[in-house]
Amino acid sequence: MFLGGILLTPQSMPAQETQAAAEQPATADPAPIAPTPAPPDPPVQNAVPQARAGTSNDHMFDLIPNFLTLENAGNVPPLTTGQKFKAVARGAFDWGEFVWIAGISGLGQLNNSEPPYHQGMEGYGKRYATNFADGTIENFMTSAILPSILKQDPRFYQSSKGSFLHRLGYAAGRIVMTRSDSGHTQFNYSEVLGSAMSAAISTYGYHPGSEKTITNTASVWATQVGYDTLSYVVKEFWPDIRKHVFHQNGPASK
Repeated sequence: MFLGGILLTPQSMPAQETQAAAEQPATADPAPIAPTPAPPDPPVQNAVPQARAGTSNDHMFDLIPNFLTLENAGNVPPLTTGQKFKAVARGAFDWGEFVWIAGISGLGQLNNSEPPYHQGMEGYGKRYATNFADGTIENFMTSAILPSILKQDPRFYQSSKGSFLHRLGYAAGRIVMTRSDSGHTQFNYSEVLGSAMSAAISTYGYHPGSEKTITNTASVWATQVGYDTLSYVVKEFWPDIRKHVFHQNGPASK
């Protein structure tokens, strides 16, 4: 290069400048830019709606609605009044319930229960209507109306822990003990009082006149409590039956 008419070559540059130029680091390559992470997938809106609602979609024996039974449940939120009524209505008008009542009414027809209804299609229709009303009223009383008023949890929490006798005692004991909406154990007023009230409504409301007695009302109430006790026992052992007999590992959605 020329400077003031003097040609400067690397040999003619001062040693200090030559060394500084040699030691000057080359310009570093720019740091690579990390790729912007893709936004997370939006949550699935309808994933396991029953888990959020605190109910199930199960049918025992692929027939009987079992929507208020929870298996392996931890801390679940209480049901609102609307959820209690919705769960009971869903079970009362489920296809399996209509089939179940048809079978019960057929047995009543064969045994000639409530003789004033007589036989034939008319008698069967009366028995079907009576059985449907009995079951629906009792379910709403014990699992929706009184639980909403008394703030009790109408769900059955399946245990699956301990020996057969322990589980049997636990299930049968649910007829008199239940959870409150706050999670405390308390007397099952909803079941005991609700079944008594529904027995009185059905007996004095639409059953034949010859059956409108206190004795028959008490008999209907005892029958309903006994049936509900048996139902709790079946619900407790239903997961075992479903697994070992029907070879299903979980509830089947319907």
